[in-house]
Amino acid sequence: MHSKTSPATFRDFSFGDRLLGALDSGLRTVFAPARASRPSPAAGFEPAALSAAQAREAGALMRVNHVGEICAQALYQSQALFGRSEELRRHFERAAEEELDHLAWTAERVADLRTHTSHLAPLWWAGAFACGSLAGLAGDRRSLGFVVETERQVEAHLASHLDRLPEGDTASRAIVEQMKREEAEHADAALAAGALPLPAPVRSLMRAAAKVMTTVAHRV
Repeated sequence: MHSKTSPATFRDFSFGDRLLGALDSGLRTVFAPARASRPSPAAGFEPAALSAAQAREAGALMRVNHVGEICAQALYQSQALFGRSEELRRHFERAAEEELDHLAWTAERVADLRTHTSHLAPLWWAGAFACGSLAGLAGDRRSLGFVVETERQVEAHLASHLDRLPEGDTASRAIVEQMKREEAEHADAALAAGALPLPAPVRSLMRAAAKVMTTVAHRV
């Protein structure tokens, strides 16, 4: 079961304690079942009558989305770790809690579609944690800019999945639509908090890294 550190006590810990807490949260993200605090958007939908090919494609797309949520946990955990202000740390923690629902929803849907989550989950988490750490070290406003760019790219990625998911897979589509709305809200919140735009080369590098991740996770 995932545990959540109270924002009120976050500042009372040393950096070493917070680093250990982030690593512990990472182990739970990768290896422990996530528990959602809200009902899944897929709840109440009748099982879809999908062909074998449609089920495979839907399962692969939801596996990619599950990897995205593993990365989201790593990003927010690392950015909170290196955030300068207590307010920013709380901002990242709140976002991580909402993304935890996405992690649980996508894992459940992957299981419903009778396929597996990515076998490379520890690698995805570690890579995202490294990226989030670099963003955090760049300063609070750049770190928020990293959130904006990440969430805008994820929003576009989810929109493409809505085009690719079988029309009859209403459960998967409901999850993706809800996630898309909330990723946009996270980007807007980061902008409102004072995000600085990232340089064009950094944005391009992020898109290239995301392309590698989505391509590999679709298969493995």
